[in-house]
Amino acid sequence: MINVAIVGTGSIAYIHTESLLTFPERCRITALCNTNTSKAEKLKEEFSLDAEIFGDYRQMLASDVKIDTVIICTPPFTHAEIAIAAMDSGRNVLVEKPMATCLEECDEMLEAEKRNGVVLGCVAQNRFKNSIYKLKTLLDSGEVGKPRIAHVNSLWNRGDSYYDLWWRGLWQKEGGGCTLNHAVHHIDMINWIQGGLPERVFSVISNLRHENAQVEDISLSTLKYADGSIAQLTASVVHHGEEQGLVLQCDKAKIAAPWSCYASSYRENGFPLRNTAMEEHINKKYENIPDLKYEGHTGEIDNYLDALEKGTRPLITGVDGRRTIELVTAIYKSGMTEQPVTLPIAKEDDFYTFEGLLAHAPHFHEKTKSLEGFSDNTITVGSSEENK
Repeated sequence: MINVAIVGTGSIAYIHTESLLTFPERCRITALCNTNTSKAEKLKEEFSLDAEIFGDYRQMLASDVKIDTVIICTPPFTHAEIAIAAMDSGRNVLVEKPMATCLEECDEMLEAEKRNGVVLGCVAQNRFKNSIYKLKTLLDSGEVGKPRIAHVNSLWNRGDSYYDLWWRGLWQKEGGGCTLNHAVHHIDMINWIQGGLPERVFSVISNLRHENAQVEDISLSTLKYADGSIAQLTASVVHHGEEQGLVLQCDKAKIAAPWSCYASSYRENGFPLRNTAMEEHINKKYENIPDLKYEGHTGEIDNYLDALEKGTRPLITGVDGRRTIELVTAIYKSGMTEQPVTLPIAKEDDFYTFEGLLAHAPHFHEKTKSLEGFSDNTITVGSSEENK
């Protein structure tokens, strides 16, 4: 039985709790921690948990409560500090996105994992969506050939009041805007599909609609890979309809999530003809890929528990989380300097540290509203299928 503590009991913690309770024979929630303990009490009451309540994670880690794993659901600027303390106390850690605010913090977290012999996992639950998992599986089979152009659309929509929450919209607290905190999922996807980072990035960032936020609400990026392939990435919280998705133009066909397929053959003069026979073949291959047993956060929790139980590595490790932050950092550096950026980003680079990023970060607006919380805590985590 794996004993789990949750630090941070806001909206996303409810999703983690539901996922953990899917596996009562494998894990149990023994502690909840929030600086506002009434929020932890509310979560405990709603799910009838037998868990101790703490207002300080240090007290929780030093207590006699049995804790094997800590799940971190706090604002981004606290992730590294809490994760390192938990790992130094001998606990495994699963940290919500984004892994940290900068590469320096990511490296410190990876060093803590190594010196303590524990397991660090990062949340990127969209890898556990059937549409993304099947797309990756089909691509790896070679049936559609090599991807040449990827269109990555992290298109969300948030009203002005979204940034009224006390930590949102501030570079110092949130670490960034939609690129870090929304597109992080799609950035993990493209890194996973491409098998690594691009070698060159060029980006534009701006704030088009949210006057209570210092941070960007849109970024547009072009990514160039060592093999010559290209990706276009849009990160946004200004798009009506939230039509998130991933489109891969491969040698033999276009494939996409939400699932679609289009294949071409060619006339003598080079103009295209629709290749329905190829489409039928690809569609059949896709349909024959079994569905995942669990999707989303539940799928990732299942995979993470499995790694702890078997002594293996989770699908999404700290190295994966760092890779995502490196691409986010490159996008910010390019957008802030208005210059192309070459990866990897060295430790000597200003943007390697959070202080260096803050020194360059534009304040598109200054924050004038700050709320402790909302009366309505309903959130959506998005999925390709939900946004057809």
